[in-house]
Amino acid sequence: MMSIALSINLNKIALIRNSREGNFPSVEAFGKLSLNAGASGLTVHPRPDKRHITPEDTRVLAALVKQYSSNVRPVEFNIEGNPLAPARGSYPGLIPLSLEAQPDQCTLVPDSDSQKTSDHGFNLSNSGSQLEPLIQQLKDAGIRVSLFMDPIPTQIRLAKEIGADRIELYTGPFARAYDEGTGQHSFELHTLAAQEALELGLGINAGHDLNLENMQLYSQLPGLAEVSIGHALTVDALLMGFETAVKRYGELCV
Repeated sequence: MMSIALSINLNKIALIRNSREGNFPSVEAFGKLSLNAGASGLTVHPRPDKRHITPEDTRVLAALVKQYSSNVRPVEFNIEGNPLAPARGSYPGLIPLSLEAQPDQCTLVPDSDSQKTSDHGFNLSNSGSQLEPLIQQLKDAGIRVSLFMDPIPTQIRLAKEIGADRIELYTGPFARAYDEGTGQHSFELHTLAAQEALELGLGINAGHDLNLENMQLYSQLPGLAEVSIGHALTVDALLMGFETAVKRYGELCV
């Protein structure tokens, strides 16, 4: 039993599929592979431009997770995205899609179409008042809410004040520091942030650029409940196979 939940982000599978017509590779099939290999859950990040995961993928995977989850082995579905991005075409907006799909967790992220990927946490001094009613709307529907945050204690205190259940620490800068040989210093900053979150009663998730090497350090973060990993795992899967890659990451989540 993994003490840190490993949620597999399937965005890159959808990105490969979207480079051709049809449904190959199938996101649902890779969701099944992930869960069969021992993953604790699945993560998707639908965007208004539908560059990878689509609203329909989200619905299909929500049903898949419900099919797999049981009292013996609960698995979770996590939907990420920007709750302030407007609906566009078949994308209904993050909050309506989440209320429809009923994930276990909704992770709110301050991204935009112009970003290749999420690259910073919320500044709640600016956006907290907009997010607070949306957080409450999700919580009223029984959905746990996590906010994508930089490791800044003052901002984490604001996350608690506006009703978040968890934070997801943005680990992109940590991963870069690790590659440059200064990972320990960055990890210490994340540790201080994690300790602040724990004192406030917030759960702690993490994600972005975590891999088989830097996870050996980051898995020691106090109170770490869940990691969401997609890009590095997909790359590793090209070398070692998808099922083996999932199991290798799972071995680090103990």
